[in-house]
Amino acid sequence: MTLHIVARGKIGRGPEAELVDRYMGRIGWPVRITELPDKGGKIPPPPTGTKIVTLDETGRQMGSVAFANQIGDWRDQGTREIRFLIGAADGLTVEEKASADLSIAFGKATWPHLMARAMLAEQLWRASSILANHPYHREG
Repeated sequence: MTLHIVARGKIGRGPEAELVDRYMGRIGWPVRITELPDKGGKIPPPPTGTKIVTLDETGRQMGSVAFANQIGDWRDQGTREIRFLIGAADGLTVEEKASADLSIAFGKATWPHLMARAMLAEQLWRASSILANHPYHREG
């Protein structure tokens, strides 16, 4: 199963990029990042069996274990790709939001898209570690 982040905006070489690289490099599954311009550009068509997750301030707030369990359920059902959509400053289009199998938010605050990408990368690493019973995630 591939974890694929499709994000608007270029992350460049700042501290956010370092965080994304660090966490994405730890995940034991195939991972991919596609960057699109802030406006325009086409999202690549998803392969059959892809689940779409949008990051949106109005999305569902999930704990890390629930997020990991959702990813694990999709993996166990044979999902080939989970695609995570992150919008630019203006957010996602109506069509992108409508395509979602799941919409999530990282709290009630609005986050810059570069921070959202870094936070998503960390949560994907955390989810993979939870599913592998790795000690990275500690429930308190």
